[in-house]
Amino acid sequence: MKALVYEGAERLAYREVADPCPGEGEAVVRVHSVGICGSDMHAYLGHDERRPAPLILGHEAAGIVTEGRLSGKRVTVNPLVACRECERCLEGRDNLCGQRQIISMPPREGAFAQFLKIPERNLVEIPEGFPLEKAALAEPVACGWHAVRLAIQYLKSDPLSARALVLGGGAIGVGAALCLACQGVQDVTLAESNPVRRRFLSRNCALKVSGPGDPADGAAYDIVVDGVGIEATRRAASALARPGGVIMHIGLGSATGGLDVRRMTLQEIALVGTYTYTAEDFRATAAALLDGRLGDLNWVETRELSEGARAFEDIRKSAVAAPKILLKPA
Repeated sequence: MKALVYEGAERLAYREVADPCPGEGEAVVRVHSVGICGSDMHAYLGHDERRPAPLILGHEAAGIVTEGRLSGKRVTVNPLVACRECERCLEGRDNLCGQRQIISMPPREGAFAQFLKIPERNLVEIPEGFPLEKAALAEPVACGWHAVRLAIQYLKSDPLSARALVLGGGAIGVGAALCLACQGVQDVTLAESNPVRRRFLSRNCALKVSGPGDPADGAAYDIVVDGVGIEATRRAASALARPGGVIMHIGLGSATGGLDVRRMTLQEIALVGTYTYTAEDFRATAAALLDGRLGDLNWVETRELSEGARAFEDIRKSAVAAPKILLKPA
């Protein structure tokens, strides 16, 4: 099969690789659409030691099963593989499984390929008529679904009256903003620094979108979601959360810096790290996508997988307006 292979810092090769060989309980999926994630970009730049070259990246996928019990079914892929036996798994927090694996990280190859192997239990069926391009958004949006669900648990006030701010207009931020609205938060602002993307979001996402300085107008927010995770966004989150508010930290842009711990302590602001999603969150997200509760999802750009290297270069140059590029294997 053909795959886009990470071969070292800033080197991607579209070439022939071996077809996947499924084991017991695994399916093979012919990949229809697969998104480029920020974690893929970190690996591409050589910044993720968890993803050594050579490796097939990509974990936001949807397609059609070609081998296994679900053969012929249209599916979206939950890329997080948990053991299902440990304490965290048994209490429904399988995203924290000590044995967790994710496709695009050894020992599991990713979905920037024509075919992908994955445990059958990680597949969610998609009905005929629903575009597989949109089904591939289940994974990034599920990160926001999980974060919002936790934020509402931590929030002491009624979410219907809460004000929420999301920092970052990539797919994680957009998904979090849509999930906030879907889960009952009515006043949601999405802050994005790139003017080209900001205009795109204003036209295509039915969200209230602001520039980087606009939220700093004296407003205070009950929920702040940091979908970027760099020093500047953590600093903004620390300043803009109201006393007793909640900061949900999803982004993994950098490891340190930015938090105003003194203010967070004096104002009892909760900081919650949030990683991926549980299997239940993923299924709930897929259901919300399918029934339209998360909007029309027309905020993607599609390209051929063979053009993947150029797509990574364009993302690095901030030359992409859409929050998400989906790659389509031939």
